[in-house]
Amino acid sequence: MSPDHQAVAIVKRLREEGYESYLAGGCVRDFLLNKTPQDYDIATSARPEDVQRIFPRTIPVGAQFGVVLVMLDGQSFEVASFRFDGPYLDGRRPSQVRYGTLQEDIFRRDFTINGMVYDPVENRVIDLVEGKRDLARRCIRAIGDPRQRFEEDRLRMVRAIRFAASLNFDIDSLTLDAIKQSAPMITQISAERIGEEITRILTEGGARRGFELLDETGLLRILLPEIEETKGVEQSPEHHPEGDVFKHTLLTLSHLEKPTETLAYGCLLHDVGKPVCFRKEADRITFYGHTDRGAEMAQAILKRLKRGRAVWERVAYLVKNHLRHTQAPKMRLSTLKRFLREEGIDELLELARVDALSSSGDLQYYHFCQERRSQMQEEEIRPEPLLRGTDLIAMGYIPGPIFAEILRRVEDAQLGGELTSRQEAIEWVKQKYRS
Repeated sequence: MSPDHQAVAIVKRLREEGYESYLAGGCVRDFLLNKTPQDYDIATSARPEDVQRIFPRTIPVGAQFGVVLVMLDGQSFEVASFRFDGPYLDGRRPSQVRYGTLQEDIFRRDFTINGMVYDPVENRVIDLVEGKRDLARRCIRAIGDPRQRFEEDRLRMVRAIRFAASLNFDIDSLTLDAIKQSAPMITQISAERIGEEITRILTEGGARRGFELLDETGLLRILLPEIEETKGVEQSPEHHPEGDVFKHTLLTLSHLEKPTETLAYGCLLHDVGKPVCFRKEADRITFYGHTDRGAEMAQAILKRLKRGRAVWERVAYLVKNHLRHTQAPKMRLSTLKRFLREEGIDELLELARVDALSSSGDLQYYHFCQERRSQMQEEEIRPEPLLRGTDLIAMGYIPGPIFAEILRRVEDAQLGGELTSRQEAIEWVKQKYRS
């Protein structure tokens, strides 16, 4: 192993002061999987006040639970005291915490693959829970009694699915059964924490598998009933040979590769309005209005999951416009240029691509848009305005709502190649707006 030298320095410094200390949790798991850890946690017998005394720059982020951030060279490292948790009365956090031993600290953790610690001084892994065996088996298994682990923190049910999805592991049968039995209790967890986990399932890899597991365990119908309702919603076999809306959504998720949060939610929710807009007349299936209705539903879902305004606004844009590219070949040049310069166009076209790959496979409209984008210079799509409001005032026009109309029409003519100079624009305005 080659752990971060700053994290090792913290471990060694605590050792020098006479305390046990180890690298713990996810960073040990990642090392054993030959992955670069995203962060480093340190477990120690030192108490928070000891950690604050030893290191000059600390932040007591959770001192009541024995957690202190140690700052070194602009990096933060979570240093947590060995602890034993009292009863969990709310399914979220222990009612009391006492400092404990390394063994007690390990056995209070969630899954075996996260329950190992590493001694960087002696270069050895301490594994009291058979975590290495489960890594080799590619298995997510709760430490101890899985029902008890999930009663302590209901969110662990969703975390198990996230780890299984992102690592492409199976979930141990007893752990999986416990999730199915405990699923109704997930409502005790705050929407914000649930939203964070769902976002990570969508963006950290294996999104399709994650949602298959959410479905299998019964968590999907509780957390995202709108997605559950897409099951069995027929689609035209001509355009959707893959099957119903739910199968199509899962296929769309399978094409995600390190997506942004907004693209991932756009893929998940792009057809969420179809169940309420479903109509079948004779042999014809329609979903008129599903893009507008879906945008409204997507916004409501993301607000419920406590995602930020920028997220739900962009996702609503993606859902509302995810079929708009099919009209691109028929658009006037000025309309096409406006469309291709929209702020979310990169994500919108990527959604269009994976949507098509997950259905008929027809990418002609996607390729048309990308080809036109590649043929246009930035100054063609976003040219300097030929006229501004001050120019209209200088021409004798009185400021008012008409200014916006005039300037937009001038820009349309400019984008369409009908006007190429300021003087042409002035003459055009004088001709069109005489009074």
